Amino acid sequence: MSIRDWPSAERPREKLLAQGAGALSDAELLAIFLGSGLRGRDAVETARDLLQAHGPLRNLLDLPAAALAALPGLGPARSCKLVAGLELAHRHLAAELARGESLRDPAAAGRYFKQRLRARPNEVFAALFLDSQHRTLACEELFSGTVDAAAVYPREVVRRALLHNAAAVIVSHNHPSGSAEPSLEDRRVTVLLQQALALVDIRLLDHVVIGDGAPVSMAARGWMGAGTP
Repeated sequence: MSIRDWPSAERPREKLLAQGAGALSDAELLAIFLGSGLRGRDAVETARDLLQAHGPLRNLLDLPAAALAALPGLGPARSCKLVAGLELAHRHLAAELARGESLRDPAAAGRYFKQRLRARPNEVFAALFLDSQHRTLACEELFSGTVDAAAVYPREVVRRALLHNAAAVIVSHNHPSGSAEPSLEDRRVTVLLQQALALVDIRLLDHVVIGDGAPVSMAARGWMGAGTP
């Protein structure tokens, strides 16, 4: 049976319009990008096959465009659509932090860093530089390392903050292992960064750790300014 023959409330596009994108399963969302399925299978069945063979969804969407294009049911045009959709999502999150807009939602930085750092195969340390009104001045990836460590140099963070004339900084790094739980070393580095930035009257607002699940905010846990763990 073609999707066109399904009850209207069960068709992915109609369901999205009536209930919102959050009501759709991963396969239904992917099916909207596909448009149609392989011969003898509708778009939802084809999407389910892709997720079963190459999923879960994160693993599938982390593939580069060329690898996606080689999968059954995708091809160059559809793989480009998927990659472009991900880039749109990335830019949408980045727009929340655009210069001139105050960072009123503390979780916005976590969402932005998760989109930017989650899929990296090695550990990357990044910093978001803010003015006195917590408006974004710049975001830079400062250090990168191996799959389980990246050396962080507080003096370089201070130097970049002064270069941008920042009044505050939010830092973040990813854990390629998937666990976002901060280590004792993560907390020790946070204390060192706070102390170094305070010497030049710059506040470290948060240190966000990125893993597979929700970002972990050290500020939300009450660890900022708590001293060496």
